[in-house]
Amino acid sequence: MGTLYYGDAQTPIGIEDRMLAHLKVVLVTKLRRNESFTLSWLHHDDEPRGRETLWMHPAIPLRFVFNEPERPELNPRWLEDLMRSANTTGGIELVPEHLDLEAVPTVAGQPVQVGADVQAVETAEA
Repeated sequence: MGTLYYGDAQTPIGIEDRMLAHLKVVLVTKLRRNESFTLSWLHHDDEPRGRETLWMHPAIPLRFVFNEPERPELNPRWLEDLMRSANTTGGIELVPEHLDLEAVPTVAGQPVQVGADVQAVETAEA
């Protein structure tokens, strides 16, 4: 689980590393252009029900912290979806990744979820 720090907010925002990597590309692209927009997400399951929205502005400090040292391969379709939403009046909505089933890795003919432990899948097959 990665972390997004925005401005002087007292509570950091926990975002899964892969999603945070994609979000980083979109946020940096928009802010580099001096464009302001909103970023919205639903609360995690372990939090009270609800959603949050931030007003993203180039003058407000932003920091990305990733738990994984390796950079994930980015999904162009997911980046396009996030960028498209950033350009709407509703702003960026954090949505799950859309996977191209043709490109999903498989183990013993079964799809492996992004970030899944391949050994666990192989053990389940045995």
